[in-house]
Amino acid sequence: MSVSADADPETLAQALEAHPDYRVQRRLKPRLQWPTATTQAVTRILVLDTETTGLDQAKESIIELALLRVDVDNATGLPVGEVQVYDGLEDPGKPIPKEVVAITGITDADVRGQRLDEARVAALLDGVDVVIAHNAGFDRPFVESRLPQFSQVAWACSFADIDWKAQGRSSAKLESLAQALGLFYDAHRAEMDCHALLAVLVAPLPEAPGTGLAHLLEAARHPSYRVSATNAPFDAKDKLKARGYRWNADQRVWHTRVGDDTALQAEYAWLKEHAYNNRNAVVQVEKLDALAKYSSRGGVVAHQQL
Repeated sequence: MSVSADADPETLAQALEAHPDYRVQRRLKPRLQWPTATTQAVTRILVLDTETTGLDQAKESIIELALLRVDVDNATGLPVGEVQVYDGLEDPGKPIPKEVVAITGITDADVRGQRLDEARVAALLDGVDVVIAHNAGFDRPFVESRLPQFSQVAWACSFADIDWKAQGRSSAKLESLAQALGLFYDAHRAEMDCHALLAVLVAPLPEAPGTGLAHLLEAARHPSYRVSATNAPFDAKDKLKARGYRWNADQRVWHTRVGDDTALQAEYAWLKEHAYNNRNAVVQVEKLDALAKYSSRGGVVAHQQL
């Protein structure tokens, strides 16, 4: 294929894409308008991202909050209508650590005297069915601490509620997921990360029916479970770790999360055979609906005899 050197960039990109030795990455362009809804069956979502002064919600503060509000057609799993946007900065009342400035580009001068527009955030949150974040276990505690009304809405996590490995993706990091779709963007600013997440979620899942959005909305309708391997033998730790269990140093227990009742029963069977060597045991299971998932609040706790 012969292409003139002064051809427009898209023509050049298409020429490279036609060659087996090249892959083309395009800059992500935020989409703020989708086709008008043809049905009343829609779910209103809020895509959310934060930038903070650090990782510890008890000690650190939000310095940027971004929100995208849009309706999703339940039949197609695709957005419909206008995407409403909010992006606000907030002064944390202390210097932003150098490593955070290096990652986000947000400086003390940028946030000095700034405060989140709580009225605008409340307006966007009104009527929302599900809040989606790419690491809801991080974002939700920060946001609820600053804006308690976020505790009254269901949440879903695009990082944890989709098994990206099973979808053939080498990494669940947002930048990597976007790159797999041929997109790049300036990461680590909250609004752009929200646009990137929406772009990733409107794409069909490679190994499952429907879009990522459709999958997350379905996940939000069902509880998940936190399973704690109570009093598991010390020599089971490597097996637990390999299966994805995490160590809770405060409670001194290995725990994991499973997505539904079928997975819960399978986990009980695995624990009995592999962690407890078919001995009688009792494990703790905590039922988490979408109002509690990824928050600092607990769910309904029960104990299961294996």
